[in-house]
Amino acid sequence: MTTILVTGGTGTLGRLVAERLRADGHEVRVLSRHAQPYAVDLREGGAALDVAVEGVDTVVHCATTQTGGDEKAAVNLIAAARRAGVGHLVYISIVGVDRVPFGYYRSKLAVEKQVEESGLGWTVLRATQFHDLLVRALRAMAKSPVLVLPAGVSDQPVEVAEVADRLAELAAGSPAGRVADLGGPEVRSFESLAQAYVKASGRRRAVVNVPLTGKAYRGFRAGGHLAPEQAVGKGTFEEYLARSLGSEG
Repeated sequence: MTTILVTGGTGTLGRLVAERLRADGHEVRVLSRHAQPYAVDLREGGAALDVAVEGVDTVVHCATTQTGGDEKAAVNLIAAARRAGVGHLVYISIVGVDRVPFGYYRSKLAVEKQVEESGLGWTVLRATQFHDLLVRALRAMAKSPVLVLPAGVSDQPVEVAEVADRLAELAAGSPAGRVADLGGPEVRSFESLAQAYVKASGRRRAVVNVPLTGKAYRGFRAGGHLAPEQAVGKGTFEEYLARSLGSEG
């Protein structure tokens, strides 16, 4: 068994990855900004980061933020991993980062390139969006009496636990480069997903599809973020809703 560091190890995905690895008998270190004993802000790096990676065989990089700083965090993590002689860096990315010109996606693609050029053994897995992220977006939209959706957009949500299982499997193996994408079981119109959420949450909302503008919207509408040929996930959106929601009123 190996020593594995999981960055973002208290987050939605990282927590599950750490659990899977521990269950398989690995020694797991959890790195996040506030979790002791490896409390590190990757955007700042420093001596605490060197301590966290010392003696580590594999790093699973799940930490991310949509407010900026992922590229700087990757620079610091990769430098520390190289100093420590880490043998394998596993990175979780998003399907479509090279096809949809969306700001957060550009950052994820840039980190992919940093990982590939790091000089370390590396593995990159791209997954479609998690069920819980879609629900958070729909919950915010549903605060209005009318649920306004981007017209013509589909999604392919995936169960986060399935992504965690795949990451844990990859972390326990040898560096594999860019592996096959992991997509949810169904490509669904955003409207059908919204209707399922409205029904499961006990809300009553009119749903309106509105065409938008911009390159990112056109990329999403063209399905650049989808992986229909890799619809290998099993858990459906309705199953997630039934398990997680209850009535929100």
